[in-house]
Amino acid sequence: MIKRIQHWFETQAFGVCEWWGKKLGINSTRIRMYFIYLSFFTVGSPIIIYFIMAFVLEHKKFFKPFKSKRRSVWDL
Repeated sequence: MIKRIQHWFETQAFGVCEWWGKKLGINSTRIRMYFIYLSFFTVGSPIIIYFIMAFVLEHKKFFKPFKSKRRSVWDL
């Protein structure tokens, strides 16, 4: 039962911990544990940060600068 719940969260979650794990070269379950521990010690503030990071990861195409084909301001 616990393994099914854990598998569901790992596949259906936003992927923030997995993304950080790939960037830092750390296992994503270890990062999830750190988020849980920090949430207990800081009364839930990392959860807010997690949701902000999830929003940015889901909508990262809107945050990237557009690559223009123009080389300078004078090329129209």
